[in-house]
Amino acid sequence: MTFFDNPVIPGFSPDPSICRAGDDYYLATSSFEYVPGVPLWHSRDLVHWRLIGHVLDRRAQLDLPESTGASGGVYAPTLRYHDGRFWMITTVVGGAGTVLVTATDPAGPWSDPVTVDVPGIDPDLAWDEDGTCWCVVSHGGIQGVRVDPATGERLGEPVALWSGSGLQYPEGPHLYHVGDWWYLLLSEGGTERGHAMSVARARTLPGPFEPHPANPVLSHRSTDHPVQNTGHGDLVQAGDGTWWMVLLGTRPRGDTPKFHGMGRETFLVPVRWEDGWPLPGPLETRATAPALEPHPWPPEPTRDDFDSPEAAPCWVTPRRLDPAAVRLDERPGHLVLHARADSLDTPGAVFVGRRQRDPDCSARTLVTVGEGGRGGLAVRLDEAHHYQVEAGDGMVRAVARIGPLCHTVAEHPAPEGPLRLRIDVTTTVTLPPTVTGKDATVPPGLRVGAPDALRLGYETAEGGFEVLAELDGRYLTTEVAGGFTGRVIGMYATRGSAAFDWFELRPA
Repeated sequence: MTFFDNPVIPGFSPDPSICRAGDDYYLATSSFEYVPGVPLWHSRDLVHWRLIGHVLDRRAQLDLPESTGASGGVYAPTLRYHDGRFWMITTVVGGAGTVLVTATDPAGPWSDPVTVDVPGIDPDLAWDEDGTCWCVVSHGGIQGVRVDPATGERLGEPVALWSGSGLQYPEGPHLYHVGDWWYLLLSEGGTERGHAMSVARARTLPGPFEPHPANPVLSHRSTDHPVQNTGHGDLVQAGDGTWWMVLLGTRPRGDTPKFHGMGRETFLVPVRWEDGWPLPGPLETRATAPALEPHPWPPEPTRDDFDSPEAAPCWVTPRRLDPAAVRLDERPGHLVLHARADSLDTPGAVFVGRRQRDPDCSARTLVTVGEGGRGGLAVRLDEAHHYQVEAGDGMVRAVARIGPLCHTVAEHPAPEGPLRLRIDVTTTVTLPPTVTGKDATVPPGLRVGAPDALRLGYETAEGGFEVLAELDGRYLTTEVAGGFTGRVIGMYATRGSAAFDWFELRPA
């Protein structure tokens, strides 16, 4: 018996959808305003996952306008393997609407998108025995309609299927044909603390569907479980005949109401069948692994020296990649960023980052700003919530943007030459030894019960860490900022140009 640790894909990987092709498993997650869109993961054992690319990786597939709001863009995808092809359908909110792409190799290339003429979000695909394709969406309830997947045309009018047990926001539907039954799995209760999963079944489509008598079949609402917001799951049958579910959850920390900064993450739970019903769970942070041959991948590199002519799959940017502003070919062994906006508060600002995947981590980079330039290292949740440490005008400074407030917390004359900027994230907030209790004095910028602390500064030539500011992490969480994403840590330029020799993000 072997064990694994949940989440199986940590850090800002919500709305997972999974499919199996032979002995291989593939999983897609939401990407919202970040491009490339729809991260795609590969596994051989359901536990170890590696990022192999993105489904929507070029402008012809995904063209988000700069006006796309934070947490707009690419919503929950569905990934399926059918008739020798991979299919991915998703909704681009504020953009092209519901689109469908296909590939024979999940690593790509994927086709140009076909627009699917079905209103709603969280689309799903399923095929019946005669090959008819059904698209199921959340649209004032859960609706289904036959479609031509080659053209996106509807082959009839949408019909109501089932809308859950009565909780708010029935969404994230997935339809499966198993044995003599059609099963409809959905989420309800909202994707916050009330999130839950329910299931219904029908003999034929479009129903009627009968609900499981004990719905919801999985929820952590009103419990002290360390994983909350559980829902938006998808089923897969493993090669050994067992069934599993991937679903999203969060790991909130700190004092009430507790906060999560890394976003909604992907978890794995077993599924048992009782009286013809699929029942998922329990979700455990340390759990028994599937009885499949373990297949770990080489560790993901923590450091990028920018020696490759193409960006690694982990790098993303908000809304649109401007090849004239993000350059790997301008200076050998460097990522050179050219500013397009004078602040990270502005859509269109040049920021290139990767998801925070460890609660305790350290991000470092070596940067040289051009004459009159300004750029550095930032932890971003959205335009109105980010912390940054930057070089410019002969100074190094720590800046905090929290809602309508933007403040230079501290600044110091910058050392000569390239500058090593650093941000440490730690879930242990260090207090003076005499400090106890909720009302005690804590370091400036923090409070007792903070989910984590972010220390912003630069490294000296001797290797020391000069901390300019220590800030409360709760302001970079969705409990404060709202939205559906998680923290992304990376590099930016807001005036002139900045050249980054390397970037490192490693567990603390």
